[in-house]
Amino acid sequence: MGDLFPDLGPESPVISGVAHDRSEALVTVRGVPDIPGVAARVFATLAEAGVNIDMIVQAGVSTGTADISFTVPESTVRRVQEVLEDRHQELGYRVFDVDLNVGKVAVVGVGMKTHSGLAAKFFNALSEHGINVLMISTSEIRIAALVPLEVLDDAVRALHTAYGLDAKQVEAVVYGGTGR
Repeated sequence: MGDLFPDLGPESPVISGVAHDRSEALVTVRGVPDIPGVAARVFATLAEAGVNIDMIVQAGVSTGTADISFTVPESTVRRVQEVLEDRHQELGYRVFDVDLNVGKVAVVGVGMKTHSGLAAKFFNALSEHGINVLMISTSEIRIAALVPLEVLDDAVRALHTAYGLDAKQVEAVVYGGTGR
């Protein structure tokens, strides 16, 4: 089989691009009971309302409660607020807040699953530019961070430079199409 399907080595390029989204909103539901099934109820309730959830973080608090933070498209914030207010008793949370001043930045590349040190480079680049990370999400081919909106462009530039994606000439990259 080696002759028919030679090992071509690790995927290349390791990081193929930096993406960003300035239309995210961060929702934090504070003081939910820290028991099994609560997160399921929160997200099932939002799913019933047709809300798409992206990044999720849950932090336990020593008082028997937890805070659940997640991102949603900014266009759905009003619906999220209405659903949470309507289902306050059922969900049993203390309070929720919404932050519209956030943006998501991500690096993507199929080579990420075969190379180490890429997360370190990601967070070092942001740190060196004084950019605080609010939330983190990863997959085999992506590292994403939620950052304050006012530094989103700086984060994009820092990551472009860190991964050697700066170019003197701009190239168009088309995914999923013929490019015509």
